[in-house]
Amino acid sequence: MQYRQLGRSGLRVSAFNFGSVTFGGAGGFASTGDIDVQEAARMLDICIERGVNMFDTADAYSGGVAEEILGQALKGRSREVLVTSKVRFPTGEGPNEQGLSRHHILNACEESLRRLGRDHIDLYYLHEWDGLTPVEETLEALHTLREQGKIRYAGISNFSGWHAMKILSAAERERLVAPVSQQIYYSLEARDAEFELLPLALDQGLGVQVWSPLACGLLSGKFRRDRAAPEDTRRVEGWSEPEVRNGEKLYDTIEVLVRVAEEHGVSAARVALAWLLGRPGVTSVVLGARKESQLLDNLAAVELLLTDEQIDALERVSTPELIYPYWHQQRAAYERLSPADLVLHEPARRAREALEKTK
Repeated sequence: MQYRQLGRSGLRVSAFNFGSVTFGGAGGFASTGDIDVQEAARMLDICIERGVNMFDTADAYSGGVAEEILGQALKGRSREVLVTSKVRFPTGEGPNEQGLSRHHILNACEESLRRLGRDHIDLYYLHEWDGLTPVEETLEALHTLREQGKIRYAGISNFSGWHAMKILSAAERERLVAPVSQQIYYSLEARDAEFELLPLALDQGLGVQVWSPLACGLLSGKFRRDRAAPEDTRRVEGWSEPEVRNGEKLYDTIEVLVRVAEEHGVSAARVALAWLLGRPGVTSVVLGARKESQLLDNLAAVELLLTDEQIDALERVSTPELIYPYWHQQRAAYERLSPADLVLHEPARRAREALEKTK
């Protein structure tokens, strides 16, 4: 297993983390999986034996059941592992049982600790932006939790670039606890994070933890053009994420992914994960397998080395079209772009040049 520095913190985290979104299968998460405590414990054994040291959950997953299962499965291993959880989404029917207010954060953290059976959460994520709560109030709540020893570090998830900068700036200005990591959606299916979030991470020293690296199974190799979708997948069972905006481009990407996988004699999923681990700014990738065989295959991606030609082929077919102001920067400012800028601009430049050669 590889271990990487989490942003500007002192934490070293495994390149692969294991997520609990498949635990419990309650409520709106019924289609993600229904792993129980016994099966979860077996999966944790597999992960720990292979060097995984971070496990991810959230109070929203199956209405808190996922936290309970993770906590029970981790009994007796508290010193071996790091646990992340999240706060923001509704935990009840009341008007203040959601969001990033001081009231909700303090209450939600206590409940998460109770369900997990722990005295602290190693990395506590703000699960989504809350435009109604001042960021200073949110940061003060996180600061209180850290002072009480209930959280060790804080992070953000599903924030836009300006949302992230707003909270980072407020933390520096007010001398409050600052996020050390962001958890984002990023995959060969959708590379939107390259516009702002990955450059921001490199520029500001934020760690990056990637969720849904296989686009909820779309990049597993099971979904192919002109073939019926497999029945035992989240997409077929009603899970709506991710939102696919260009189906033809997705299938083009899958074809290249499968070709590269065949060249190595491995699964398409393993190739998609190996590509992610090599991307600038990516600290770790959260796996959310529903079967032990999937988990073992996914974990093996840490040892897969793609050639420059294979990486180039994957990036050409999946590179996003530049939106303003990036297309203007590509034309007018390329010689003065920073390494953070080039996370987006370098693959886009190579894709454009390759396209021009075919004309």
